[in-house]
Amino acid sequence: MPIAMPSNPVRAIAPLALASLLVTSCGIFEADTPEPPDAEQTTDTGQQPNDAESDESPQDEETSAEPEPEEPHLSQQGVSAGNREAVDVATDILEQGGNAVDATIAAAFAVSVVEPVSSGIGGGGSVIVAAPEGDPVFYDYREVVNTEGQIPASQTGIPGFAAGMGQLHADHGQLEWEELIAPAIALAEEGTQVAPYLAERITTGNGPEYLAGIDVFAPGGAPLSPGDTITQPELAQTLQRLADAGWEDYYTGELAESLSSQSGGINTQSLEDYEVVITEPVRGDLGDYQVVSAAPALPGAALIQLLHIAEAQGIAEMTPDSPEYVDTLSRAWAVAEDTIQTELGDPDFVDVPIEEITDPGANATIDASGADQTPQAAPVAPVAPEETSDPNTTHISVIDQDGLTVSMTNTLTDFWGSGQFVDGYFLNNALSRYTTIDSQANQPEPGRRSVTWSNPTMVFDDQDRPVMAIGSPGGIQLIPALSTVITQWTLHGSDLQAAVNSARYRSEGNLLYLEEGQLTGIHTELNNLGWQIQPWPRPYFGSVQALTIDYDTGTITGADDPRRAGTHRIMDE
Repeated sequence: MPIAMPSNPVRAIAPLALASLLVTSCGIFEADTPEPPDAEQTTDTGQQPNDAESDESPQDEETSAEPEPEEPHLSQQGVSAGNREAVDVATDILEQGGNAVDATIAAAFAVSVVEPVSSGIGGGGSVIVAAPEGDPVFYDYREVVNTEGQIPASQTGIPGFAAGMGQLHADHGQLEWEELIAPAIALAEEGTQVAPYLAERITTGNGPEYLAGIDVFAPGGAPLSPGDTITQPELAQTLQRLADAGWEDYYTGELAESLSSQSGGINTQSLEDYEVVITEPVRGDLGDYQVVSAAPALPGAALIQLLHIAEAQGIAEMTPDSPEYVDTLSRAWAVAEDTIQTELGDPDFVDVPIEEITDPGANATIDASGADQTPQAAPVAPVAPEETSDPNTTHISVIDQDGLTVSMTNTLTDFWGSGQFVDGYFLNNALSRYTTIDSQANQPEPGRRSVTWSNPTMVFDDQDRPVMAIGSPGGIQLIPALSTVITQWTLHGSDLQAAVNSARYRSEGNLLYLEEGQLTGIHTELNNLGWQIQPWPRPYFGSVQALTIDYDTGTITGADDPRRAGTHRIMDE
């Protein structure tokens, strides 16, 4: 099932223009394209029947013969997500004959129900889709600034989640749109068990303020506890409308009208004008592999820069989690963070020097030995993670038997987003990133996407096939976490589970935020290298969701990150 970009890759597509562009300009798959639906289904796919084709004369037997079906590339399929319900939903979709994209869409909707604190139709996200043949494709359906170019007090951007899921389904889906939303509707209607992660967020941070008066999170006035059942009837109704009327309804129909009437900063014109970006991901060599990551304004290029610097400094010869290994990655991260903070932006509005940032030769010459290590007279007092780390994101990785691989990251930005509750879901506060990352390259304009930390990523082998799908929540900790797992798996040959379990850390000046209880035996060596250790709560480093492929055996490997309740499942065919 090959993937190929159009000869002139489409940067942005408005929902109302999708009907004419989805297949002709954005037909990512060159094979296995679904048959055009009948007229009653056009709101779900944006495709119209072609009467002219039905009048064509039959072809001769030789040209009309059905091609022989291709053998699956793999004997297994795999799913990795931040909670068990999402994995269950994705597994069911695969068993029903859906492909990896179908399973990922269904899982994303399911996560929006079981983790309303983290993602949902009031937010946005991005995804890389790749197959063993063809070029990988990157979709950016994150939130944008409204048509007025103003950031509202809530810092809410125009949500892109529904458009992103609709675009993915139109380009790649095999099952019907409503089949992919049905599991999420059932979870919302019938209820799900409250996980410890959700229960904690209900009673801490902004939870008590944002959830005040919302009965579903405190039935009878008492906040939900771990193990309680949460039902979300209003969200179920919204999802049902999305399933019945199609994703376009969120931008031009009843859902759009309801949203614009209840949220400051979101108007009907901004919703109608929303655009999904489709482009190529960024790439960079690493050892015998190639890292394929999110395009700007997301920080995939900075991740590649970090990895290039670390490789040039000899990290492949260093023992993982040794003082020199931690020091090398941390100094490389300081360079990459500076790139994020100063050079990245929305390429539809500013020139982003991607080729320079991902140039392995140039990166090999960067001296990161003293990068961003501003001396401090005394240890800095602990900073509350709730105020600085923004670890609120969800990631999903899925691989099907054809080797179709998906790496998707969705978010509301902060916990509970802006706190605005509309039609059963929370709205994002994504535009806060224009303040967090306040550079000349990252300034608000109508329709513009901000720089942020989310970064779906893949690793390709020397035959240009995806062999790893990886991503994580974790806010600013996200890129350092991915770099640790990727370097250990690609350059050191580490087992995936061992790489995921490996200690996490992030540098800031001469501070090293180190996962609590980790690497205690090398604190003195790290101090001698100029680092002041600041313990950091384990869950705030996120939960890496990773899957890997072995094409020789046709098998998939997953790992469960102990930092949160993420899990994975491998299914034999």
